[in-house]
Amino acid sequence: MLDKYSCLRKLAEYRRENDIVVSTMSCAAPWAALANGPLDFASVDSAMGHAADFAYGLALAQPERRVIVLNGDGSTLMCLGTLVTVAQRPAANFTLVITENGTYEVTGNQPVPGAGTVDFAAMARGAGLDKVYTLSSEEEFDDHLALHFNIEGPAVFVWKIATATEPVPKPDRPIRERAHRLRACLIS
Repeated sequence: MLDKYSCLRKLAEYRRENDIVVSTMSCAAPWAALANGPLDFASVDSAMGHAADFAYGLALAQPERRVIVLNGDGSTLMCLGTLVTVAQRPAANFTLVITENGTYEVTGNQPVPGAGTVDFAAMARGAGLDKVYTLSSEEEFDDHLALHFNIEGPAVFVWKIATATEPVPKPDRPIRERAHRLRACLIS
């Protein structure tokens, strides 16, 4: 099993300054502690499951920037159609990370439907995506870290992470301010 916090730290240390990172649910607060600039967007105030399609839209609109979305397994299950959409209109700069721990972590670790039996990599491949990687050890993670940023996407990385206890994320800025800050950075 991977340690989510270690993986996020390594991702933040590797990141280039023009990359966009959209985080949601159990990754939002830990990511904000590592990187909280205008290109970091915590997608936690809207309907759960839509961070990936929001990030995909950013990737299409900003083809010169890498867009990485840190999505949970529960969030992924809530919007599976995004996988098909991403496969049908590929964005070379898009990376989807699915943090799989089998729980809705921020609401008390209730199990997600199919926890332990759902194969997110197989679902992504079944949707038509071919650059799909499942990482479950620190060695595998370290070997694939650069690919998160350098592979021609779309790419999907399933991080098999240990269960943690992360509270409901409360970003330091309201969503309107975060959205305006991101927009201003993207159009400048």
